[in-house]
Amino acid sequence: MTSQRDYNAELDDSNLSASEKYVYGFDYDVMHPYMIKSFKPFFRPGNLLELGSYNGSFTKRFLPFFEDVTCVEASDAAIAEARETLGDRVKFVHALFEEVELPVRYDNIVLTHVLEHLDDPVGVLRRINDEWLAEGGRLFLVCPNANAPSRQIAVKMGLISHNTAITPAEEVHGHRNTYTLDTLERECVAAGLNVVHRSGVFFKAFANFQWDRLLKTDIVSPEYLEGCFKLGQVYPDLCASIFLMCETGNATR
Repeated sequence: MTSQRDYNAELDDSNLSASEKYVYGFDYDVMHPYMIKSFKPFFRPGNLLELGSYNGSFTKRFLPFFEDVTCVEASDAAIAEARETLGDRVKFVHALFEEVELPVRYDNIVLTHVLEHLDDPVGVLRRINDEWLAEGGRLFLVCPNANAPSRQIAVKMGLISHNTAITPAEEVHGHRNTYTLDTLERECVAAGLNVVHRSGVFFKAFANFQWDRLLKTDIVSPEYLEGCFKLGQVYPDLCASIFLMCETGNATR
């Protein structure tokens, strides 16, 4: 692999403060289960491709639903960690999305909290549409939401200049974009994909590091979390993450 980016370093939280991490307990304990809950009604029978598997913590949530799971990941350190947990239940491919050659097409493709890291997001979405999605296959695309209330509050506090800004901590972790629902859909349409379903995942008024503290107390109940999830379906533009489910559209080349 040849790249000027150090993908191992972009995933490294070891020298960062509690408010600058790549991943939080909130992601593992709240967002991951609710993403699966959002995806499940749209799953297709067959195989699954996850683009960007990190340490496999989200990957393992797909194993009850799919026997054939393949992951493409740019960080060899992340793959090594994921293999320790998942063993041979998942096929790992160490490659860049822009360069990888995959032997088959996939009935389900998952791209969660990854598109915002890509130098050429439309190019990768175009490969998904033209090369990797099987006939009748579905793409599950999730990105952090620029308009999440927690982020808008940070703007009003003067911590962030504007909703779609890339913060210094995000830049360290390789962020290139901060999406809203309309700009995310714009990228999909430009790549030839057909956007079938639009939604949000989890109404979110607190920052991730604040949620990590709350989840260690009895202030937030499971019922409250479920309420935030349901409210997010009513107000997708006020969610932690935005979610598009896409199918193949017109081939772009």
